[in-house]
Amino acid sequence: MTQTPELPLREAAPAPVPVPGRRRPHRAWSVAAVTFLTLIGAAGFASLPGLLIEPLHAEFHWSRGTIGFAVSVNLALYGLTAPFAAALMDRFGIRRVVAVALAVIATGAGLTVFMTTSWQLVLYWGVLVGLGSGSMALAFAATVTGRWFTARRGLVTGILTAAGASGQLIFLPALSWIVERYDWRPAAVTVALAALAVVPLVWLLLRDHPADVGVAPYGAAEFVPKPPPQRGAARRALRALVSAARTGPFWLLAGTFAICGATTNGLVKTHFVPAAHDHGMPMTAAASLLAVIGIFDIAGTIASGWFTDRFHTRRLLATYYGLRGLSLMFLPLLLSDTVHPPMVFFIVFYGLDWVATVPPTLALCREHYGDDAAIVFGWVLAAHQVGAALIAFLGGLARDAFGTYNPVWYASGALCAVAALMALVIRQGRAGSGDRGVAAG
Repeated sequence: MTQTPELPLREAAPAPVPVPGRRRPHRAWSVAAVTFLTLIGAAGFASLPGLLIEPLHAEFHWSRGTIGFAVSVNLALYGLTAPFAAALMDRFGIRRVVAVALAVIATGAGLTVFMTTSWQLVLYWGVLVGLGSGSMALAFAATVTGRWFTARRGLVTGILTAAGASGQLIFLPALSWIVERYDWRPAAVTVALAALAVVPLVWLLLRDHPADVGVAPYGAAEFVPKPPPQRGAARRALRALVSAARTGPFWLLAGTFAICGATTNGLVKTHFVPAAHDHGMPMTAAASLLAVIGIFDIAGTIASGWFTDRFHTRRLLATYYGLRGLSLMFLPLLLSDTVHPPMVFFIVFYGLDWVATVPPTLALCREHYGDDAAIVFGWVLAAHQVGAALIAFLGGLARDAFGTYNPVWYASGALCAVAALMALVIRQGRAGSGDRGVAAG
C-alpha cells in the first residue's frame, strides 16, 4: 500500500516537458517561405527577355520584331495557362505541378544557350518558359494561401504578391551586369540554375495540403480533410468564361486589363532597357531603374487596396489609367544617357501606378461574378498577358520600322486614355460593393 502512490508520481514527472515558447512554427510558414522563394525565381525568369533584345540583335542580326515575337509568345502562354493552373494543381497536386514547371523553365532557358535560329528562341523561351511560368504564378500563390491559411490569409497573400517585385529587384541588376560584363549566355544559364535550385526545396518542403502532414490550416479551429483530386476544374473554368463572356462588364474589364498589360509587362518591362540604351544609357543603369519600379510597385499596390475599400472603383481605374498615359507621353522627353531627377520622378510615379489597377479590377470582378470571381479574374488576367504579348511584338516592329521607340510611347499613352474611358462606363454589379454602394450607371 505504501508504494502505490509512488508509481503515478514517477510516471507523472515527464508531463511538464512542453515549455511555452518552444513550440515549433506551424508548417504553413515553411510552405509560404518556399512559395515566396519560388515566386522570386519566377520574377527572375520574367526579367531576362528585356535584357536579351540588344545582345541577340547584335549577335544573330535578328530584327527586334522577331525577338519581340518570342517574348510575346512567352507572355501570351503565361496568361492563357494561368486559368488552368489551379485545375492542374487540384488534379495532380501543388508540389508536382510546381516541380515540373521549374524543370520546364530550366530546360527552356538552358537550351537557348545552344540556339542558332530564331524559331528556337520562340520554342525555348516563348513556349517552354511561358508554359512553365504560367503554371505556377498567380494560381500557385492563391492555392497555397487558400489551403494552408485561415488566419493571416490577407497578410500572406500580400507578401507572396510582393515576391514578384522582390525578384525584380534582385535579378534585374544582377542579370544586366552579367549580360554587360560577360554575355547573354551566362545570364540564361543563371536563370536555368536558379530554377533548378528551387526544385529540391519544393520537393522536400512543399506539401499539397495540411492534412498531408497531419495538421489543420494555420488559424483553423478544426482539422480539414484533404479533398479528392478534382477532375472537373478545367470544365468549370471554361464554363465561367462562357458565362462571363455574355456580359458587357467582362469585355470592359478584359479590355482595360489588356491595356494594363500592354503598357506594363509588354511595353516597359520588355522595351524600357533597350529604349534607354538607344539614348546612350548603360544597360546596368537602365535595368536598375526598372528594378526600382518594384519598390514603389509594392507601396502603390497596398495603397490602391486601401483606396479600393473606400472610393469608387471605376473612378480609381480611370484615374490610374489616365495618369499612366500622361506619364508615358512625357517619357520620350526624359530619356537620355544619364539618370537625372525628372527620370527618377517618372520611375517613382510609374512604379506607384504599375499594378495599382489590380485591386479595383478584382473588386469589380467580385461585384459582378460572385462565386466565379476568382476564375473570371483569371481570364481577365489572361487578357492582360495577351495585351502584353501584342505590344511586346509590335513595339519591336515599330523600333525596326521607325528607328526609335517614340511612336510606341505615344500610342501607349493614347491607349491608356481609352482604358480610362472604358473604366468609367462599367456598370454597377448586383453586389454593389465595387463602387461602395454608389450607382455606377
